[in-house]
Amino acid sequence: MTLKMTVAFVLAFMVAVIVGRPYITWLRKMKAGQEIKEIGPKWHASKAGTPTMGGFIFIAGCIVVCLTTGTSLALKGDYRHLFVLLFALIFGAIGFLDDWEKLRKKQNTGLSAKAKFLLQLFASIVFIFFMRRMGYIRTGLYIPFWNFEVHIPEVLYLIFAAFVIVGTVNAVNITDGVDGLASGTSLPVCLFFVFVTFRWGEAYLAPGIFASALLGGLIGFLVYNFHPAKCFMGDTGSLFLGGAISALAFTYDMPLILVTLGIVFIWETLSDIIQVSYFKLTHGKRVFKMAPFHHHLEMGGWTGKKWKETELFCLFTGVSLVFAIISFLGVYNRF
Repeated sequence: MTLKMTVAFVLAFMVAVIVGRPYITWLRKMKAGQEIKEIGPKWHASKAGTPTMGGFIFIAGCIVVCLTTGTSLALKGDYRHLFVLLFALIFGAIGFLDDWEKLRKKQNTGLSAKAKFLLQLFASIVFIFFMRRMGYIRTGLYIPFWNFEVHIPEVLYLIFAAFVIVGTVNAVNITDGVDGLASGTSLPVCLFFVFVTFRWGEAYLAPGIFASALLGGLIGFLVYNFHPAKCFMGDTGSLFLGGAISALAFTYDMPLILVTLGIVFIWETLSDIIQVSYFKLTHGKRVFKMAPFHHHLEMGGWTGKKWKETELFCLFTGVSLVFAIISFLGVYNRF
């Protein structure tokens, strides 16, 4: 098991690093540059034209690993890593359509919010339906930290699952606002699933291989995405990443762990909701200088200190790591 997990990590990292440079060169030739929102921090204007859709770099690593290292598991009848990959790819495809619309229109808005929501909702319901039918997800809803299960009707579970998946995907997407932030914040999340695999044993090797691949791919991607970013992951990458994280949580049959494991993503989303709601209620007043929260810190909110992108990367990744450890303790004695 250790060998397969290690190979998955190293292979995905190498694929990402090798693919990254020529892919970014190709994106530049295609003029696939990011448009920057005018309402954002003024210093972000210098990022205009930076290639987007760079998420394919770590996606490629995951694909290669699942089709090589994961083949032996598929031959034995365990397809969980392939289900997670396929589900994440569907969300990545939705993100690609969004990115493509932005490039076509030469602006920072792509698909309509309604179109994205309906596509994500449909994909989520189909994924959970098939996972339940394949027996990969039990009928009980596992409660981390308290270590017991609550049985709920399947229809209610589908509604709950769709809410969690769509929420997680969009929360990761919102976090993708400065160089390396979504990638860095997701690294401890992947590490959590890797360590859970070692703790729970061989039975969870299939999703563990995918988690290892995603971890390696993201580190390889950071070679090009860390500040100053040579490319952005775009919605292609952030929706794939959110889909992968939510799919892993359900594949390990513990979706509620996302409450602590994804605390950074949740806070980023809440800050956006708070900002919009308060703005409407007060007819123009704001809680934050700008939402989501990383922009508030970046613009000197509360303390007056204007956080640099590298500092935000370290802060958010550090907080994510702390809560990944807490989450691991919450499921340590499940089996």
